[in-house]
Amino acid sequence: MSLPPTLEPMRWWHIEAVHALEQQLFPVDAWSVEQFWSELAQPTRSYCVAVDDGAILGYFGLFALAPDADVQTIAVSPAAQGRGLGAVLLRELIDQALARGCEQLMLEVRSDNTPALALYDRFGFEQLHVRRDYYAPGVDALVMRLRPLMREAVA
Repeated sequence: MSLPPTLEPMRWWHIEAVHALEQQLFPVDAWSVEQFWSELAQPTRSYCVAVDDGAILGYFGLFALAPDADVQTIAVSPAAQGRGLGAVLLRELIDQALARGCEQLMLEVRSDNTPALALYDRFGFEQLHVRRDYYAPGVDALVMRLRPLMREAVA
């Protein structure tokens, strides 16, 4: 990744590459191609990809129905991890939620996803709830919220 990747709306022609990355990152519970197609068809959803030299390096999905928003998914390819792309994607997701009139952003994250937890902590998310064994036995889901949403989110 030489230059910062370009962020662009996810379109149908991105789905195959996004799905391949999804399967690599989440082999046990990856979304299907059909799920991505269905999400792109929803007017309350906004999906974005980070592209560098034609390769998909990351993506996110946002559900926004003011005043609430929810992170449907956010992911960064292994080759691009540790370079700040997750923060770039999360900032854009927050900006899109704000543009849709949302005041708070919810998400669920694996309790063992240390890099994601560190990112959400930097942005000021608070933990609201634990869903025990949600992802697998011994792997909880942490329900988190960012409120109020602000463009000045820390990164």
